[in-house]
Order: sequence, then C-alpha cells, then structure tokens
Amino acid sequence: MPQDIPLYDVVQIGYGPVSEIMALALARQGRSVAVFERWRERFALPRAVCIDHELYRVLSALGMGDALPAVSHAGPMYRWFNADWKELLAIDWQSESISGGPQVNFVHQPTLERMFDEQVAACPNVALHLGWEAVEATQTAEHVELVVREVDTGERRTVRAKYLIGADGANSLVREAIGATQEDRGFEADWLVIDVLPHAGVTLDIPPAAQWCNPARPTTIVPAGVKDGRYFRRWEFMRLPGESRASLEHEDRAWELLAPWVTPEQASIVRHKVYTFRSLLANRWRKGRMLIAGDAAHVMPPFMGQGLCAGLRDDWNLAWKLDLVLGGQADDTLLDSYQPERRPHVSDVIDLSMYLGRIICMPDAADAAARDAAFFGGTAAPPPAFPCLSDGILRRGADGAVQAPAGLLSPHGRVRVGGRTARFDAVAGPGFVLVSRQAPARAAQAALGARQRAFLDALGARHLVVAADTAAADAATLVDLDRKFIPFMDAHGIDTMLVRPDFYLYGAATGPAGVDGLVDDLARDLARHGVHLGARAGAREPGLLALA
Repeated sequence: MPQDIPLYDVVQIGYGPVSEIMALALARQGRSVAVFERWRERFALPRAVCIDHELYRVLSALGMGDALPAVSHAGPMYRWFNADWKELLAIDWQSESISGGPQVNFVHQPTLERMFDEQVAACPNVALHLGWEAVEATQTAEHVELVVREVDTGERRTVRAKYLIGADGANSLVREAIGATQEDRGFEADWLVIDVLPHAGVTLDIPPAAQWCNPARPTTIVPAGVKDGRYFRRWEFMRLPGESRASLEHEDRAWELLAPWVTPEQASIVRHKVYTFRSLLANRWRKGRMLIAGDAAHVMPPFMGQGLCAGLRDDWNLAWKLDLVLGGQADDTLLDSYQPERRPHVSDVIDLSMYLGRIICMPDAADAAARDAAFFGGTAAPPPAFPCLSDGILRRGADGAVQAPAGLLSPHGRVRVGGRTARFDAVAGPGFVLVSRQAPARAAQAALGARQRAFLDALGARHLVVAADTAAADAATLVDLDRKFIPFMDAHGIDTMLVRPDFYLYGAATGPAGVDGLVDDLARDLARHGVHLGARAGAREPGLLALA
C-alpha cells in the first residue's frame, strides 16, 4: 500500500450531529477517525429542537451529562387542538421516563452541536477536514478508498479506511455508492419554519407546545431550545393549496403569520425557511465496508420530534458493533445486524410521525370536521405505540420469536453504591451488563457456571446487583434510588436482565437457575453474528463501581 495514502479505522462523510456523535463514540473506543465535510463553516441555524430520554441517556453516557442541563430544558405536555382550540389528543412529554428525567428535552441545535464539536475536538484521534467534499467512494476486500476535493482550491486527495460511514444527509453519496434506493412512504408537505427569540423580559401568551389543526392554516407552536439562559420559540405554518413557496419566503409574510402570537416589538426572527417534509427510507444500509446513518438512511416528518433521535440511535447501535469488529473480537458479519435492528424501528417511528402529520396536514374544512368528529366520538385510531427492537441480536424462544422483554429499552436512574450516588450508566461503564435484583442475585452469582463466567469476562461484561432500599444493601449492591429497576423487574416477572451496550435488553431470566441459560443464549447468538472472543476481549473503561 502506498505510504502517502493514510489508512483510518473509520472515515465519515458529513459533520452534522449524527456524524459528530459517531466520531465521538468511535474516538472514545480508541479508533482513528477522519471526517470530511464540504462546508468550512458549520450551519449556524437550528433544525431539530428536541431529543428524547433515550438519547439524553446516550449523550450522558458519552460524557456530556453535566453539560446537558445548560443546553436543554424539559418538554411540556404536547397538545393537539382543532380550529376551535378543543383538544384532539395529548402526548405527555413531561412525565418521568424509563431512562430517568422527562420523556423529551428541548434543545437549540446550534448550541447542542457546539457542545458536540467541543467534545470531538478534544479527541486527538479524530482528524476533522472542513471544506472538503467527497467525490468518489470505492471499496476492496481490505479497505474503502475515498477521493475528496478541497472546495476552495480544487485539490484532490485519497484516503483509505477499514469502514466508511455516510452521515452525508438526504443526498448521500454513500447511499448511491452502495446501490441503495429509497422507499417513499407517501408523505409530502411544505411548511414555513420560523425560529423566534423573544426580547429580554418578554413573556409570550402562547401554548407551551401545540399543534393547531386549523384547516385555514395548520400551525405548529413549540419550544426551540435554550442558549445562554434565553429560550427560543418555533412556529411552523403549512403551505396551503394554491400558495407558492416563494410567497412564504419573505420576512414580511413571516411576521404576518406570526401576528396573532408575537410581534417585532416582542421578538426577533432568527431564521425563516420553507422546508418540504417527507417520509423516505433506504432499502439498503450497508454494502461491505460502507454504511449509511441518519438522513442518508431515513427522512421523516417532524411532528414526533424524532428525526435527530433516529440518527443518533443509528450511531449508538453501530458503535458497539464496530468496537468489536475493529478490536478483532468479531468479523464483519456482526454488522449485518445493523439494518435488521434499526430499519424496522425507524420505519415504525416514521409511521408514528406520519400518523401525527396526517392529523394536522388537513387544509380541507370538511375533512377536518370529519377528523374532529372521529376524535371527539372516540372512533379515531389511536397513535401507534413507540417501537422497541424487534429483530437482530435478541433472545428468542424455541419457536424463534423474540422472547419478552427482549428488545425493550432498559431502565435507568440514579443508584447509590458504597456511599456514592451516581447515574447507573456511570457506575456500570460501557458494554454488556447483567443486572440482578438482590435476593436472587447472590444465588445467581453462586450458580453461574465456570463457562458462563469465562464468557462474561471475555466479553468485558459486568454482573451488578440492585436492591430496593439501603437497609438491604451491602457495600457492593446498587440501591435503586429512583425506583426504576425493581419495579421494572416486578412488572415483567424477571429477576435478572442482560443489557446490551446500546441499553436495549438482550433478554431476561427468572430465578437463579435461568441465568446460565440466558448467558449461554447470548454466547450462541453473538457467535452466530460473527463474534469470536478470546480469553479476554480487551480492556474496558471502568465504571464508578470499579473505581470505588
């Protein structure tokens, strides 16, 4: 191989939030990463406005837990009204989540991305190239080769990597390179998006978070995050039939639409732009050493606030698998599980977003009246449930079906151990975790066979014990301060759960006798997916328990 062509573990195209978090996760594993982004200056205007509890947990696990409260705020009740401001439905974004904290937190995306960028910049093993456009991507059995061009000078370079991740947006070069097509799920609507910053001391008399399903002008009113203690607001107005996109692009028109809620004397417009909301899903997410993530793989309407979240889930699913592959503990067939796990999940999220979009994107008065009657009469179809994992590396029964509660997101909250209080993830550290309730745990630990112990040790997994109260706990037991773990186990009739590195349950067991079988099933499933552990899978970052 020519010495002047650098070889990285991973090369990424694009440097939006999905690429930032992917680079950070890989860098924390010790991988060499190069990122190429065609724009020299980052996009300074907000797009996404919220992250859900699962991704708040992910970002905290990546070391941003202390900084997140300053750049986010808890979501309110999300209410949907008809033209007469009668409630059609409500989504409780402020209630306590399984991950700890509210279901949804609102963010100001440029501020959030600045935090991401600072984290990436602190990683010496990430080479960031801004102002470089990806031109061509090819691959061999040994590596990916990427040709990039400096936008200002036209200079071309070639880099190589073991894997290439296209986080390069809806017009993805990598998606084209892997021969993927996009399934159009049939949703398309133009909306004017306006972000507003109220003047200091101004309080607006508006709903905290609402969709006004008024056929005369479907309207969204939601928070848009916080920066330096000041709170942004967002309005979105649907383009009506017969109305041109160009007519909505003028700032004067934006103020006309905002007039019922806010005036120039009360606030400033940060940006206003017409977006086309669509529903697209790639049919292929990987070919050999090339993969796609984020908008390159899926695009959805914004009504559930899940676009950014879905991309970050891609990162978190892919990162732990790449860690095993790049670390030599798995061959790349492990990556075959990426699409079967992520695509059905995001497909369901798109369906949920489209369900909500169809409620509000209704400019015909007669259709809106029929919709209202269905909701008020109790005949409207309820929104689909938020999905869990339904395929991939999950424990299955003899019939091949996923065995509940496998695929559910695991509980998370504050725990106390050895006189210290911390988030569970900070105690456990990254990787697989076997979590048992206290009484059966001691028996389970005693009953765990030598083969199963050796496997867990090679995997770098930990076996942690949780108890409901301090009085019952010894020095090594985690006290369930927020009552997350014990009630979850009670609800599902389990005593032990095996949690994957991405926080989803691989499977669970009842009683100490079932733990060996649970561990053996994971060993077999990982082996089928290309994992081949040696005596020790390599060093794993310690959690607080190991440091106590």
